[in-house]
Amino acid sequence: MDLGISGKRAAVAAASGGLGFASALALANEGVPLVCDVSDAKGGAAFVAAATEALGGIDILVANGGGPPAGNFASTPVESYASALDLNLLSIVGMCAEVVPAMQAQRWGRIVAITSLAVRQPMANLILSNTARAGVTGFLKTLAREVAGDGITVNTLQPGLHATDRVTALYGSVPDAKALAIPAGVIGDPHDFGAIVAFLCSRQAGFTTGLQYHVDGGSYSALL
Repeated sequence: MDLGISGKRAAVAAASGGLGFASALALANEGVPLVCDVSDAKGGAAFVAAATEALGGIDILVANGGGPPAGNFASTPVESYASALDLNLLSIVGMCAEVVPAMQAQRWGRIVAITSLAVRQPMANLILSNTARAGVTGFLKTLAREVAGDGITVNTLQPGLHATDRVTALYGSVPDAKALAIPAGVIGDPHDFGAIVAFLCSRQAGFTTGLQYHVDGGSYSALL
């Protein structure tokens, strides 16, 4: 399928590995992007500014960030929440604040954020990620409604377990999908995830916005 985005200018944050890298690769195969890492609001805005200067503008932003350290309520000091919010919430707010006005001016834009299935179904021992990514989901849903009339879509992808370095770091190895009761029976392929990102950036996805879409092999069991 021709996604209609060849020649579009895309910036992919935190794309040195994992799902960010897979997303950048999928977009590159469609004729885009620039790659960088960010960790807070200032860094997010600086990344978008640098990408805008390098590319002459941005049509597509894939907002992403590495996960904060593992831990539960008892083991996580209050001071740790600030850096987690910087990494997984405020960095994306900074990116959007920098990129949205130009997208509004050109009347076209695609923003796709990579968060986590933990937004729908909080994961044990990931209290920082559960908290910060839920916050950014609320921000992005609000933004989506505000800019929909400007030709900009804003969507969130919520991955379950995929074969990435982050999952290996959390579990010590790529976990057994059957032991974790993933209905699909396998761990997700990052390249397949990247293809979904690319589709949400496509011309055909222009009427899809405000979506929170879980990509998890059937792990999430609730109706809504």
